[in-house]
Amino acid sequence: MAAEDWIWRWGWGRRCPGRPGLPGPGPGPTTPLLLLLLLGPVVADITDGNSEHLKREHSLIKPYQGVGSSSMPLWDFQGSTILTSQYVRLTPDERSKEGSIWNHQPCFLKDWEMHVHFKVHGAGKKNLHGDGIALWYTRDRLVPGPVFGSKDNFHGLAIFLDTYPNDETTERVFPYISVMVNNGSLSYDHSKDGRWTELAGCTADFRNRDHDTFLAVRYSRGRLTVMTDLEDKNEWKNCIDITGVRLPTGYYFGASAGTGDLSDNHDIISMKLFQLMVEHTPDEENIDWTKIEPSVNFLKSPKDNVDDPTGNFRSGPLTGWRVFLLLLCALLGIIVCAVVGAVVFQKRQERNKRF
Repeated sequence: MAAEDWIWRWGWGRRCPGRPGLPGPGPGPTTPLLLLLLLGPVVADITDGNSEHLKREHSLIKPYQGVGSSSMPLWDFQGSTILTSQYVRLTPDERSKEGSIWNHQPCFLKDWEMHVHFKVHGAGKKNLHGDGIALWYTRDRLVPGPVFGSKDNFHGLAIFLDTYPNDETTERVFPYISVMVNNGSLSYDHSKDGRWTELAGCTADFRNRDHDTFLAVRYSRGRLTVMTDLEDKNEWKNCIDITGVRLPTGYYFGASAGTGDLSDNHDIISMKLFQLMVEHTPDEENIDWTKIEPSVNFLKSPKDNVDDPTGNFRSGPLTGWRVFLLLLCALLGIIVCAVVGAVVFQKRQERNKRF
């Protein structure tokens, strides 16, 4: 079991009562001591919720000071987004609306964790609502587009909170949370709910809940983790955990939402960014983190998929030389089987003649 898994299992993933989105103090006095002896400095990697780790310049907190303000422009919004005293509504429960809110300051933290307090609700019943929210850490900001109200072919990280299944053949259960990393060469396929460019995902029943709903995104040393608190149990539940992710510094945090023929209210109550106190090797410190290209180690470059006109992570369709190679392999297999069968049959015939 991984070190961090020990921590979450023993209660370190709980949030403090009355402090939405923050990990709690954990279990009793004996267990932390045992964990410290077993794990050493690993516990320091977990966000403890202390105010000194909260980066206010990258956080959206009530009463939303600095939102759309020229005197203190920490956050900008556009489209259908409206600002109230209790929430930022990206879209109302109306058709064909798009809205977004973006942090004005680029983030230069190598290791961070974002806690999002959100609410998706509306009058639509089963499969009569849409489309969802996207959380962003990208190079470009305030660019409207077809991907949940923001641009396609983006550079960076996106977390999609999708409420409507566009692909009728899908086996997924919606609402569904998925992750995508893009270097600008990939296009999000709405008709397939982003299946071909999805790194990982999970079902998450966050719509029309009568209690608070939260999501946490952690990025540290190439590991990307997404957790949810949707059951009003005051603790995090693992959704996505992948390694080998490379994200640069100097990108922007944001959130967007879109509606089409179907609609919902998409609200952001808060976005809190915490700095993770993680030590890096001298080699890692010498890297120019602003020049890193967004990528994932276990996936081949989209440029390798020359036979796929969509440029997605999947391999190309069975056309051209792929079909030829498949047929050639099948033919060779048939010939080998025929030769082996003939040899076996001949030996049996010779053996029968002897007796």
